Amino acid sequence: MAAFKKLVFSGVQPTGNLHLGNYLGAIKRFVEMQERADCLYCVVDLHAITLWQNPAELRTQIREVTAAFIAAGIDPKRSIVFNQSQVPQHAELAWIFNCVARLGWLNRMTQFKDKAGKDRENASVGLYDYPVLMAADILAYRATHVPVGEDQKQHLELTRDIAQKFNTDFAESIEAHGHGEGFFPITEPLIGGPAARVMSLRDGTKKMSKSDPSDYSRINLTDDADAIAQKVRKAKTDPEPLPSEAAGLNGRPEADNLVGIFAALRGATREAVLAEYGGAQFSAFKGALVELAVESLSPLSAEMKRLVADPAHIDAVLADGSERAAAIAAPTLDAVKDIVGFVRRGR
Repeated sequence: MAAFKKLVFSGVQPTGNLHLGNYLGAIKRFVEMQERADCLYCVVDLHAITLWQNPAELRTQIREVTAAFIAAGIDPKRSIVFNQSQVPQHAELAWIFNCVARLGWLNRMTQFKDKAGKDRENASVGLYDYPVLMAADILAYRATHVPVGEDQKQHLELTRDIAQKFNTDFAESIEAHGHGEGFFPITEPLIGGPAARVMSLRDGTKKMSKSDPSDYSRINLTDDADAIAQKVRKAKTDPEPLPSEAAGLNGRPEADNLVGIFAALRGATREAVLAEYGGAQFSAFKGALVELAVESLSPLSAEMKRLVADPAHIDAVLADGSERAAAIAAPTLDAVKDIVGFVRRGR
């Protein structure tokens, strides 16, 4: 297999309010990764329309996710920040990958079953084919690493399968075109971090979600200090004091969730948090968490609002990022067309 330069790709869907789980599980990690590698961060609006979206709201949400990226500390001059629909190579490569991926692979994708529910026959083809487009998102840039949550791990495994099968199916052509032994990297997932999975404030067994009908289940990135404080204070807990060691959080999902949020916001471990607060009642711990959450999130919220109020600036960032992204993706797709045997203009 050829050696590939380290390149990180990840994306966030523009489908409703961004919340604390999106920030701690993804965006905060994106900021840290740009210090160690070249990064592309995508607003995945093609994925968003696998479920119907109000067009005006979708445009607003694309800009809001972009604003969140920048407000959190992603530098659009250092990293590439763009929206998927402005780079047509994503969709074109996805079709080629549709002809590489196997139906049996997609039939095993559990997230489609979860999202389609009982009305599977009425789900869009796009929702079913979502993981193939995700593979194209990643491999259009021949990205070597992707930060993902546990819920996307299976999709990344499919990306690896598609890359491997493409490299195998077209091995002779890949070599004939001077690409060595493999054209696509076998992308590595980056899973983990102190809060890879942030849970609902109302039910510690369910993931924090923008689709939860209760706004008190999540802290939105647009919430002001009063709303943040109120939601933390109303968060579900249990009657026992905090344990002194992490093992004591087993079987206590709400306690585990709040300790995990505190640790992630502070940049500490659960063990360090419990060494400080072990034995404390939740009333005292929640007071400390309110202070930390407000201190951490209020500046982010204020900067997001400032950026969203200037859509022309956001659009300029996306246009610039899309041009830079296409400059990488276009040669990749041209090479793929040569490898699979298409006749290109000028060739």
